[in-house]
Amino acid sequence: MKSGFIAIIGRPSSGKSTLLNTICGYKISITASSPQTTRNKIRGIYTDKEKGQLVFLDTPGYHISDKKFNTYMMNAVHSSISEADVVMYVVDSTRPLGKEEQEIIELVNNSGKPLVLVLNKNDLNSKFVTEMRGFLLANIKPKAVLEVSALKEDGINGLKDSLIEECPEGPFMYPPDYYTDQEPEFRMAEIIREKAIRRVKDEVPHAIYVEMADTEYNAEENTMWVRAFITVEQESQKGFVIGHKGETIKKIRMGAQRELNKIFSYKIKLDLRVKVNKKWRRKDYLLKGLLK
Repeated sequence: MKSGFIAIIGRPSSGKSTLLNTICGYKISITASSPQTTRNKIRGIYTDKEKGQLVFLDTPGYHISDKKFNTYMMNAVHSSISEADVVMYVVDSTRPLGKEEQEIIELVNNSGKPLVLVLNKNDLNSKFVTEMRGFLLANIKPKAVLEVSALKEDGINGLKDSLIEECPEGPFMYPPDYYTDQEPEFRMAEIIREKAIRRVKDEVPHAIYVEMADTEYNAEENTMWVRAFITVEQESQKGFVIGHKGETIKKIRMGAQRELNKIFSYKIKLDLRVKVNKKWRRKDYLLKGLLK
């Protein structure tokens, strides 16, 4: 039996989180069209009782910037590679190679870890695939190269087998029925953030974080009441999240509540508020708690 940690790395918007969700068969990482939606090191677990167990570490999209917020996210990438048994490098095959590619190549080469290269979005018939393959294979030595579509679930079984093949021999690290080790409050906060980002992606996508305030479980009704704050950086941003006559935050609440009720065995009742924490992306104490 084999088991191992798989670090998922790649540029922003390469489809890493969608790929993780497809492999595991559950909603583990939130997804949105905004780059770097993933901020933390997210664990997803896939188990084949006959072959082995894969514990995925989904990471923020690799982006070159000296801003403090980005530095903390890149620390999560480096930490995941150090922790991993195998590195899975995901490339969006519909985009030309970017400047981040060279740094990612250095990272994977210096890691000394087995590498699986994944060319994602093969259903879109990209003109860049041949050039991309040539450049990458001239600079890295992957154990396997696979073309997949996370959205269409094409090539996923072959990818799972290739990853298990590169893992060390060992027992399962989690019970076979586990698909994530995220705490419930973290999952709730992430789903709320996803719905908020999708509603205000053009105005304040990266200026948002979600603070869980109170939860209260009613055993008789099997319901969980949750109060959370969608936090922005400036007073002027509150209006985008609240919307005209509260319509936007109502839609965020309803969308998040609907999604959460699919995930949890108890009914979720959300109470969402909006508040301001000025320049929160520059505050070390806050970033250390948010970006792990």
